[in-house]
Amino acid sequence: MNFAYLLLGSNLDDRSASLQRAKEEISSGIGKITRQSSVYESEPWGFQSEQRFLNQVIRIETTYRPSRILEEILAIETKLGRYRTNGQGYTSRSIDIDILFYNDEIISEDKLTIPHPKIPERMFTLLPLSEIDQSIVHPGSRKSIADLIRECPDKLSVYPYRPKV
Repeated sequence: MNFAYLLLGSNLDDRSASLQRAKEEISSGIGKITRQSSVYESEPWGFQSEQRFLNQVIRIETTYRPSRILEEILAIETKLGRYRTNGQGYTSRSIDIDILFYNDEIISEDKLTIPHPKIPERMFTLLPLSEIDQSIVHPGSRKSIADLIRECPDKLSVYPYRPKV
């Protein structure tokens, strides 16, 4: 059995529902969710938008290899209304699913890099990762998540999501 850490994000439509639907699709099509962080709200990273993101990190157990996980993720994103733009940079999206880690492997392929190369630069990824597993060590840099948080240059606000009642 393999394990993977995935980052879920949404800043369009019903953001909470999008995260929930993504988790349901992942559970039924990719692997069992064994851990999940709280949901965090953050400012958009890398582009301007009025709508903040909701983000969550999940850990799954799976029999799939990373390339198959990526295929399944792209299908889930499409099913949930994600529209990709070619070469236009970051944009708002109904759902985004990134593979952060796969076991302790380092993978570099044309369409897939694991660990995700932006992990050290994004507080909205590091905080939920630290919540669900403080023992993670980045297999490339060999730094702990706590070290990466201390060194992270990201100064955008990230905080636990509190739904309006």
